[in-house]
Amino acid sequence: MTEGSRPARTDGRPSPRRLWTSFEAVHAVTYFAPECRAALAATGLRGFWMGYFAARAAPLGAVGPAVVASTFFNFRPSMVERAIPDAWGFASPAEVLRARSEGAAAALRRILPSVDGEAAVLAPLLETVVDGAGGAGRTLFAANRALPPTGDPVEALWQGCTSLREHRGDGHVAALVAAGFDGCEALVSMAAAQGVDGALFFDSRGWSGAEWEAARHRLEARGLVDGDRLTASGSVEREGIETTTDRLAGALFDRLDDTALLAVGAGLERVASAVTEGGVIPFPNPIGLPVPPAGTDG
Repeated sequence: MTEGSRPARTDGRPSPRRLWTSFEAVHAVTYFAPECRAALAATGLRGFWMGYFAARAAPLGAVGPAVVASTFFNFRPSMVERAIPDAWGFASPAEVLRARSEGAAAALRRILPSVDGEAAVLAPLLETVVDGAGGAGRTLFAANRALPPTGDPVEALWQGCTSLREHRGDGHVAALVAAGFDGCEALVSMAAAQGVDGALFFDSRGWSGAEWEAARHRLEARGLVDGDRLTASGSVEREGIETTTDRLAGALFDRLDDTALLAVGAGLERVASAVTEGGVIPFPNPIGLPVPPAGTDG
């Protein structure tokens, strides 16, 4: 998914988009940290992409490629089919879930030795947010929320961030579909919005160069892109999608009072900063994450 510029807030509460940049960074260790890759490989999963699809889909159970391609949205279905359902012959969803939690916790403890202290404060607050969120129409979020707790506070912190990430992601997919974008078109517009080489996205999602160009031409016909750049109409369309995503995610933190929300925002930013400053996540990256902000919203 991708996000545009952060809307300013005047009430002192961190914006939904700002919070996203933090909990997304914490979640993203599962893709980039060596501990996470090693934990999934130890289950018998073969290669990065089998590990990726199995780990992210494991909360859904041993589902087939059609379910994964639908919920993940912007991957070429044939790419999913190279990993799913074969992955479940190497490791069960339960084994994969254990590996992804343990790998993420190990990575966060290496990156930020004080993370147990952060987790002791943040994990219960995130649990309150997750438990109070609506799950209707949010398949990946609902599946993650239903997972039993492991008893490890750092695993709970990572799982809380992951549940929030999938909640926002489910809403983002809904906003893209409602705006008439297919998976490849969403990536083309994201690359144009961020001003980055489209190869960063289509190579990692399985689309061919010809399919990418076809998607770009479709967007050109709609007046949304001009070459590799968004048009004025395209910028309005993309920002509308991001605003809708913010609106759909905006009620997530309403159960927290100002003091608790500020504590969540500050704590997540500390953990996210350790992740990004530690060089775990490359920038730019194929998940569309900008560098998490520091300081005040705006």
